[in-house]
Amino acid sequence: MTKWEYVTVPVLIHATKQILDNWGAQGWELVQIVPGPNPESLVAYFKRPVEQP
Repeated sequence: MTKWEYVTVPVLIHATKQILDNWGAQGWELVQIVPGPNPESLVAYFKRPVEQP
């Protein structure tokens, strides 16, 4: 059974692609993106499998 770890990340609208590409390059898969606390930001939810020893 796959075990997952999760992270939430603030995403600035003017740098969305760079931020998402950076997290994707680290093995994180985007699950959802929702409006943030102000109009210039979003919140991204990512997951990736936990590496087993």
